[in-house]
Amino acid sequence: MSQISRRHLLRTAAAAAGGVMLAACTDGRSDKPDATSPGGGSDKKGDVTEALKRPAKIQESPALKGKGLPPVEQRIPVNPYVIPHRWTGEGKYGGKLKMLAFGATGAANANSIAEFFYGNSPLRFLNDGLDVGPGLADQWSSNDDASEWTVHFREGLKWSDGEPFTVEDILFWWEDLVLPGHNAQTPPPSNISGKGTAVKMTKVDDHTLKFTWDTPQPLFPEQLATYVNGGLGRNGPTWVLPKHYLKQYHPKYNTKVPKDWDTPGGLWEQKADWKRNPDCPTLTGYRCKSFDNNTGIVLERNPYYWVVNTNGDQLPYIDEISFSMQTNAEALKLKIQQGAVDYCQGFFNQVSLADVSTLSRNKDSGHYDILLWNSGDGTGSIFFFNYDYIAKDEKYGKLIRDKRFRQAVSLGWDRKATRKSLYFNQGELTTGTIGPGTAEFHAEPDGPKLYQQWRDSYLGPDPEKAKALLAEIGLKDTDGDGYVEFPDGAPLTIQVPYSADISKPEADKDEQLVADMKKIGLHMKRVPMSPAAFGEQWTAGQLMSHTNWGNANGTSIMVVPNWLVPVNTAYWAPLEAAWYANSASGKNKEELDLAPLKRHPPRMEPEPGDPVEKLTSLYAQAKTEADPVKRNQLVWQMFKIHIEDGPFFMGSTANFPEPIVKNRDLANVPGPKNLALGGITGPWHIPAPATYDPECWYWTNPEKHS
Repeated sequence: MSQISRRHLLRTAAAAAGGVMLAACTDGRSDKPDATSPGGGSDKKGDVTEALKRPAKIQESPALKGKGLPPVEQRIPVNPYVIPHRWTGEGKYGGKLKMLAFGATGAANANSIAEFFYGNSPLRFLNDGLDVGPGLADQWSSNDDASEWTVHFREGLKWSDGEPFTVEDILFWWEDLVLPGHNAQTPPPSNISGKGTAVKMTKVDDHTLKFTWDTPQPLFPEQLATYVNGGLGRNGPTWVLPKHYLKQYHPKYNTKVPKDWDTPGGLWEQKADWKRNPDCPTLTGYRCKSFDNNTGIVLERNPYYWVVNTNGDQLPYIDEISFSMQTNAEALKLKIQQGAVDYCQGFFNQVSLADVSTLSRNKDSGHYDILLWNSGDGTGSIFFFNYDYIAKDEKYGKLIRDKRFRQAVSLGWDRKATRKSLYFNQGELTTGTIGPGTAEFHAEPDGPKLYQQWRDSYLGPDPEKAKALLAEIGLKDTDGDGYVEFPDGAPLTIQVPYSADISKPEADKDEQLVADMKKIGLHMKRVPMSPAAFGEQWTAGQLMSHTNWGNANGTSIMVVPNWLVPVNTAYWAPLEAAWYANSASGKNKEELDLAPLKRHPPRMEPEPGDPVEKLTSLYAQAKTEADPVKRNQLVWQMFKIHIEDGPFFMGSTANFPEPIVKNRDLANVPGPKNLALGGITGPWHIPAPATYDPECWYWTNPEKHS
């Protein structure tokens, strides 16, 4: 197999989200073919699924001439990646792109920056996640039972400093950072077999790697396409690092490297992040020109980028991209209205449907359009308990693990009010599921039925039923203050910690949730925290609950199963997820005499018969099942556990549209009608806008944007 691994059964939810247009929104200008948007017509939809041949002639940006570089033909691979989008056309070189990045912890942690660049990924998603196409690798194949995969990488790939890429750059990540020894990173689920053992990587030659598991791994191509990769694990697995540069900061190759080299914020993190270290080579279309954690990042063209347009133009077209840090959401929106922002994707930058009306009033003076892409979201603004809080507090932990308690909270939430205030009555009410675009929801015969059952399972609002469930547990108001206490009379308060950079609409949702819980007699209290402390304490199992996130998907749930089964510490069972993540490293054999929170990292083994143990067991079977029909049946069993023993996470609104703001002079940016599912912005593992190759965007009048 050299191009497409499989076509999902999904033919779905885009109509629900993409067909919804707010009255105040854009006129759809970017969907219509015109003189300033070649290739932008609505008749050119999606991506081709056959690899395109190398153009007869390769051109480069005039800005690179006279820079002392080798000829462009020598800077790109023998077989460069040719962008497959039907909606793109020939562009123009030049100009700068002004972007904003919202966050309270600085440019180093701004997710919107990382989600832009797909250049470090072995494979890539096409057609909003329906298909898988080539990336750094141009060919891949498996044996009969999919327990062995051979991946061939493009010959002639070069890092941004001109040094050759080889499979040693992958083995460096795997052998020197992941495998037992340093354990600076944990292995991604794709590299753990159904028996919990690590994949074996074997170098065939400089451009070919063989991956071998002790169980089948049928979804490996999709897993290779997830996230943007090439970073430090924040937006997905790392996979590839420039060994020729970074080995000087690794103790295996340099005995002078300090012992704390891999601690958070330490030497390795500073040097290995290409977005903040101008000296660190990258394979993306842009490299770091300057970095300031407080003010932002400036990126410049990578002269060795391995991607070209269909006419032979080496990408990117735009000379520079600047991301200016913003800590105030209202100031950010004002800059958009003033025309000081060229592109803004809503989710990462605190721009929501609530802002569309205001932004629309100024779109002509600000010279921008507003597009509505499909979010692919299964929850909207979310709430969930720490299922592993029992390791910190046994009394509260047992209560949280009682499904009746979680069901009472869910039934007490007035989701209609949330949908109205946050999503302007767009999308569908939901208890909270995996994203509606998940392939297994659309597989017959059980998929559609199970989706509806899960969506409606504890929807509410039903305050009386919620109160009855609390009473059934033995919770009652013993002191007459309107709130229930524990059965022994001890006070009961549900803490809702939240990051200080929370957006106002989601803060309003949380306040509504607190008020809704008061109606059923449950005392809920919001607790502000610094963004950095919030993330660290959550993964360490210290926090009682989590709020203000979302759950989206657009592929098979087995590709990124984080919400379905605890395999990632950022989700609803962080300590049991850490146990799974360390199952292949040997760490779980250590520190067994210590309490879960005292281990390094904090982790705990699932209890026999517990829903997490059942989910983990089914996941181990499903991830190795090559027959898609049998695999769906196993996934459906996992759905049933969420329905019967959940909810483990709670949402409010699914499948709502997300606003995208775009300067009218910016071309080769698709409108929702150009894309297979109307665009998909919610799932981090189908990175947007990276999947639409921002490197091919260009200015119709670059001289005005220089």
